[in-house]
Amino acid sequence: MQWTQAGKNRLKLFLYYVGKARDEHANALAAEFIKRSSRYANCEMREIVFGRFDLFSKHSSAQKVFLDPAGKRFDSAAFIALVQRAENEGRDLVFLVGGHNGLPAEWKPRADLLLSLSPMTFPHELARAMLAEQIYRAFTTLRGHPYPR
Repeated sequence: MQWTQAGKNRLKLFLYYVGKARDEHANALAAEFIKRSSRYANCEMREIVFGRFDLFSKHSSAQKVFLDPAGKRFDSAAFIALVQRAENEGRDLVFLVGGHNGLPAEWKPRADLLLSLSPMTFPHELARAMLAEQIYRAFTTLRGHPYPR
């Protein structure tokens, strides 16, 4: 897979989540993968509250990928391609992990992509950690780093 230096300087990646992050182990894992990913792009992870955060005006031109059990299932190669396209286009990526009630129904149609990590149900904190790991895996694969092997 091809990576461009220009993409590294332009991509900003945001991982937003809903709900208090209570599981210290899952939180530490997600934070560690976002920290590692920050070597390759500007990455931010933070909690948001529906109704208090206007994701759509704050990130109007970003590609919005929301986790949803009914969403498309990607393997790691397809996920890497998603990150690569964003880098090549210089387009920011916004990921959103809903809370225990999922996503607001009015937000789902506004996503560019609804993504399912698995047909299984996971706690939202674990889903966030899994997503953060896939983000790191994508960056390291694109850079030829030995992590994914």
